[in-house]
Amino acid sequence: MTEEMNKKPLVSCIIIFLNAGEKFFIEAIESIFAQTYDNWELLLADDGSTDESTDIALRYAQQYPEKVRYVEHEGHQNRGMSATRNLGVRNAKGDYIALLDADDIWLPQKLEKQVAILAAQPEAAMVYGSTLMWHSWTGRPEDAQRDYGRILGVKADTLVKPPTLIKIFLKGKAETPGTCSILIRRKVLQDVGGFEESFRGMFEDQAFFYKVCLKASVFIESGCWDKYRQHPNSCCSVAEAQGYYNRTQWNSAQRIFLNWLEKYLSEQGVKDTEICQALNIALFPAHHPNLHYLSKSIQKLKVRLNKFIRSIARHILPAPILSRLKATLR
Repeated sequence: MTEEMNKKPLVSCIIIFLNAGEKFFIEAIESIFAQTYDNWELLLADDGSTDESTDIALRYAQQYPEKVRYVEHEGHQNRGMSATRNLGVRNAKGDYIALLDADDIWLPQKLEKQVAILAAQPEAAMVYGSTLMWHSWTGRPEDAQRDYGRILGVKADTLVKPPTLIKIFLKGKAETPGTCSILIRRKVLQDVGGFEESFRGMFEDQAFFYKVCLKASVFIESGCWDKYRQHPNSCCSVAEAQGYYNRTQWNSAQRIFLNWLEKYLSEQGVKDTEICQALNIALFPAHHPNLHYLSKSIQKLKVRLNKFIRSIARHILPAPILSRLKATLR
């Protein structure tokens, strides 16, 4: 058994946590123990927790010393998500790195399927698939139909060369990978400089994925092996509640990320016209806030005016004319 495991690449699974609570944290850890691929190690990286989650992590490390290790910042500091992911990577021994957040889970075949893909795709630096946005974990009937997968934006089971994904992300035609959906070669992660530690929370994942996708080929698979739990205490939900982030509107968190990206692309000497144009469009609200506000106001006015005209037309136009008008508009 040991000889057989030694032939398989070691996967370093990293869970970062900060006051993760008990139920979600244990479910995340147990989803790694449930993997059909057995040559893995688990690093539990503590970002300065003050609740029972530190004790839970230490208990797993003590109970399974051959599989689980506990790591923390010096002095049990809280240094943010990016710095804590980097802490886990620095202590990793595996050829591959896989990330799982403390409130999410993997499906049992996640590592087995993705290790096989990277073995078959030596040019690929990273593999990912769609992530399930998981509302139904509550068990409530009204949440059962709310689950959906993140948009890939390209044909599945395809090797995408750089910097194609950067263009697709910036144009909003695809979402960046779910953090828990990826498997990446450790050397590639180190070569791009790891996670940007200036991003303590929001957009820490996007900054990292833009760095990888700018430099390396990525295999996008058709499988979905992770569930991203949607709940009010998640990083995104808390940022929304605090007014720092909005999923549908221009916001300060997005501005900070795009300003960083503009500087990063300049430092990397990126001169791709399509990328520059897409970035300028994305940054338009930051560079021209008054025009952006005016544009949004006009769009809202057009929608209201359209509804008003349709309402009047339905009441005063004869049915044959109304039908012809609808056909023409279509």
